[in-house]
Order: sequence, then structure tokens, then C-alpha cells
Amino acid sequence: MLVLVLGLIIFLGLHSVRIVADDWRNQQIARIGLKRWKALYAITAIVGFVLIVWGFGMARQHPVLIYAPPMWLRHLNALFVLIALVLFAAARVPNNHVKAKFGHPQVLAVKTWAFGHLLATGMLHDLVLFVPFLVWAIVLYVVSRRRDRLNGTVYPPGTIKGDVLVVVIGVVSWALFAFWLHTLLIGVSPMT
Repeated sequence: MLVLVLGLIIFLGLHSVRIVADDWRNQQIARIGLKRWKALYAITAIVGFVLIVWGFGMARQHPVLIYAPPMWLRHLNALFVLIALVLFAAARVPNNHVKAKFGHPQVLAVKTWAFGHLLATGMLHDLVLFVPFLVWAIVLYVVSRRRDRLNGTVYPPGTIKGDVLVVVIGVVSWALFAFWLHTLLIGVSPMT
């Protein structure tokens, strides 16, 4: 469990710099340059992510049941993941109404993904993974929207074309993950 926690500290800590030390971040970018900052950021994020994956795999070998969710919550989680993948697509597809309205759909995607998985899983290692992501996403979303208001940030208006692309990409991604990739990568079939 220690490796999982270390990975979470590195990954979420890095992704929290704008929450707790935005001025420091700006100073570092000015000092070392944007490209070097992005390179160091990417390397650190990858290290954190690898530790999370490795640590979660190790923690799953020693399961500790905290609660046993009913089976219908597992199926409800499939809906949460579908919504999360549509939100994730909205963060990438230009000119869609979701991004225009919510500003940070990728953070909402993480929040939705983590919440759904907390409903559907009940092992200690699941809680250790999903609770920090949920709390981080809630805090980051509030801080990001506040920053948007202070800076007068306005997102481009949405179009029907953008919305259709968001939904298609989200649904196709969900189908691939639900029926194939989740079992292949995680070792758990979400649809059974």
C-alpha cells in the first residue's frame, strides 16, 4: 500500500501545484522556461502514475474488505464511467457546449470516475485510490472556476458539431473500455 500512497502523493501533489502554489509555479516557469517545466512535469507525472499502477496492483494482492456494495451499483458505475468519458472528450474537442458551460470537463470527468468507482468497489485499496482522486478533483474544480472568474476567462461557444463529436468519442471510448480494455488492463470485467 505504501507504493500506492507514494504514487498518489507524487501524482496528485504535482497536479495540485496550481491549487496551492500557483505563484511559485509561475516563478519556476519564468526561471527555467516553459518547455523545461513541461518536461520535468511530464517525467514526474509518469513516475507518479507508474507508482500508482504498481502500488495498486500490489495492494490488490492483499484485499481488505471495507464494505460490500450491491451488484446494481457496479452497473450504475458503468453509467458514471460513460459520463466521465464524455466529459473527458469534451475537454479535448473544440467548440462544445459542455466545455463552454463547465470550463474544466476533464476535472469533472475525474470526479465522476472516482465517485462511481467508490460506489461500486469496497476494498481498502479502492478507497485509498479513489478517495484522494475525488477530493482532489472537487478542490481543483472549485479553484479552477474561481480562477476563471477572477481572470474573466470565457470559453468558446459550443456548436452542434462539437457536441456530436464529444458524445461519439465518449461513447466509443466507453464501449472499448467497458467491453475490452478494462479487463485487459485492470483484470476486472466491469460488465459482469
